[in-house]
Amino acid sequence: MLVVETLQVMYDRSIEAVRNISLRVEEGTIVGLLGTNGGGKSTVLKAVTGTLEVEDGEIMAGSVRLLDRDLSRMTSDQIVRQGIALVPEGRRMFDTLTVEENLRAGGHIMPRAVVDVNIERAYMLFPRLKEKRLAVSGYLSGGEQQMVAIARALMSDPKMLILDEPSLGLAPLIVADIYAAIQRLNQEHGMTILVVEQNARTAISICDYAYVIENGAVVLDGNADALAANPDFQDFILGMGENRQARSMRDVKHYKRRKRWLS
Repeated sequence: MLVVETLQVMYDRSIEAVRNISLRVEEGTIVGLLGTNGGGKSTVLKAVTGTLEVEDGEIMAGSVRLLDRDLSRMTSDQIVRQGIALVPEGRRMFDTLTVEENLRAGGHIMPRAVVDVNIERAYMLFPRLKEKRLAVSGYLSGGEQQMVAIARALMSDPKMLILDEPSLGLAPLIVADIYAAIQRLNQEHGMTILVVEQNARTAISICDYAYVIENGAVVLDGNADALAANPDFQDFILGMGENRQARSMRDVKHYKRRKRWLS
């Protein structure tokens, strides 16, 4: 469905943020894009959603395709119309609008009747939002705001949903609820989902496939179950090394054997 091939992105035509990254998101799957802060995850996300230019970023090589349509030269609003919806990091809601007004804003490209149906579906996914539909969004809890952000993205009937750090700043119990809703979207509605996360322990639990990015390159990828059992993945991301802290792939005990990843 989504295919990124040998992507190179630079900022100000001088700083290489991503080099030769390739990844695939098959229809009907959940794929994780994992790694620590500054590794390149957000840059890949911006390339896919057409928002690089906001920070003087540019695709220098490679391609981004959705259902065989080239997205690399499209604007962000054109990409939305192709079927990609983004749940941004930090929610970025209209704080002074009510929950339902936020949802309707997310469906601005859709007929009103479609938005009405999608709002009811969103309330079924997140019953708490129906209770809060007339509440001003800026006064909601962080978890409720994340629910609004996800529901708002669904208003445009996307083919693919991208979530940027959906667990950021949320308590573990709320994170579990959010991820359960993401999994329901996939299992019950067939939604194709790309999750961009630092919280790899939680993300990998619902993914079909995942990629680990470090220093602008893919250093590890594979089926989620196999990846979760991989000692390198555990040591690097899950903090299962002797110090119980996530470390750079350069520091794991198998790095010498795998040094080609970062060449």
